[in-house]
Amino acid sequence: MNYKIAVIPGDGIGPEVTAEAVKALDAAGKKFGHEFDYTYLLAGGAAIDQYGRCLPEETVETAKKADAVLLGAVGGPKWDDLPGDQRPEKALLGLRKELGLFANLRPAIMFDELKAACPLKEEKVRGGLDLLVVRELTGGIYFGERGVKDTENMGKAAYDVELYSEKEVERVAEIAFSMAMKRNKKVTSVDKANVLESSRLWRKTVAKVAERYPEVTLENLYVDNAAMQLVYNPKQFDVIVTSNIFGDILSDEASMITGSIGMLPSASLAEGAFGMYEPVHGSAPDIAGTGKANPMAAVLSAAMMLKYTFGLVKEADAIENAVKNVLEEGCRTPDLMTDGKKQVSTSEIGTLIAERI
Repeated sequence: MNYKIAVIPGDGIGPEVTAEAVKALDAAGKKFGHEFDYTYLLAGGAAIDQYGRCLPEETVETAKKADAVLLGAVGGPKWDDLPGDQRPEKALLGLRKELGLFANLRPAIMFDELKAACPLKEEKVRGGLDLLVVRELTGGIYFGERGVKDTENMGKAAYDVELYSEKEVERVAEIAFSMAMKRNKKVTSVDKANVLESSRLWRKTVAKVAERYPEVTLENLYVDNAAMQLVYNPKQFDVIVTSNIFGDILSDEASMITGSIGMLPSASLAEGAFGMYEPVHGSAPDIAGTGKANPMAAVLSAAMMLKYTFGLVKEADAIENAVKNVLEEGCRTPDLMTDGKKQVSTSEIGTLIAERI
């Protein structure tokens, strides 16, 4: 079978980790008899440097014609002085909107081999940790009206508007409940309904969706309590569904509970099978080109692509098991390094994973 993948390496360590994800895909393709055709595209700072804009039309149109998109990371201090609507990170918002990517899946799984890296007490995570954050991606404050205005005696003021429709909430809630049906049948909806009108609509809409899933337990938490509970008792969670900005924050918090943000993949899904897959971590320009980047989140993102877009479950499992095997053998990138382990570079660990697929 032949699959078309649009690859957007991006900035900083993006090209390095993406190369290792492609290496893993090629190894899986060779083993299981698939061909992956890659088209490389520019977005973020790399696109600004070449085209003067963070998201060229060619990138959007080519990505739409692909079966899936594999993204590295975008951004860096080089472009920090640009106006907000011209910065590299704007490319991510543009891609999500143009590609119709409304739901972001961020699994937070603790590998047994990395439990020592968890910042929590052992009893908090004994027996492992496996939760899924489902984040709404194309609505909310990141896409609402914004601006800067003058005030009479307080200087300039800036504003960003949080806006959600029932349909936006309903479709992401459907994803969360369908995922929960395949897991432990519990959904925690996170909002700020005691203060925000948008959160009150969110809570009512999620409750309506819950009626269609009587086997799934629904609980509601305010975002401040959810942030506290994630570190106090993370094992209570199965699937968390929340808004764009709350999901952005909580998924990063969940990632650090597992020990390293460098291990966490993500999938951004559209209607149907199309998706964009990327590591949760940022572009980390301070270590770009040094061989210190951990590519395993990118590799595991490629595994999610195989599972969710292409329906290749065995192939995805092969990649995930290869990652586990490399960790069991004691190989570590610098972010995971502890006494008695073997430190390897970005490309070295990528090769080790590919060899074990």
